[in-house]
Amino acid sequence: MNIALWSVAGFMAAGFLFSGAIKLLIPQAKLAKAPGGGWVLDVSAGSLKAIGAVEVLGAAGLILPALLDIAPFLVPLAALGLCLTMICAAALHVHRREFKSVLVNLTYFSLLAFVVWGRLGPATFHSAG
Repeated sequence: MNIALWSVAGFMAAGFLFSGAIKLLIPQAKLAKAPGGGWVLDVSAGSLKAIGAVEVLGAAGLILPALLDIAPFLVPLAALGLCLTMICAAALHVHRREFKSVLVNLTYFSLLAFVVWGRLGPATFHSAG
């Protein structure tokens, strides 16, 4: 179970780190021209940067607390925060009638919910001593 949770958390962290970095580093107008990027015009430039920052911080929160054994209880909280981000993303895509994107958001939500469940339940982090 622990290996599965680390694998899912690592995969999700890599994806959100990449996605968040793109939102932080690439201008909104350029992102809007990318395939599937039209949604960025529905949010302000500041909101887009905030979403990118949330994704980067969430990615760090999925891995670093457990890896460094500093406040590992933050891992399921980071996963929960990213779950909420995916709910908001799915709502935006439903509004835009981009149902393939909704399926992607719900898949990410499910993987993150697995991390929340696993790290709060059967595979919590225990400090030695």
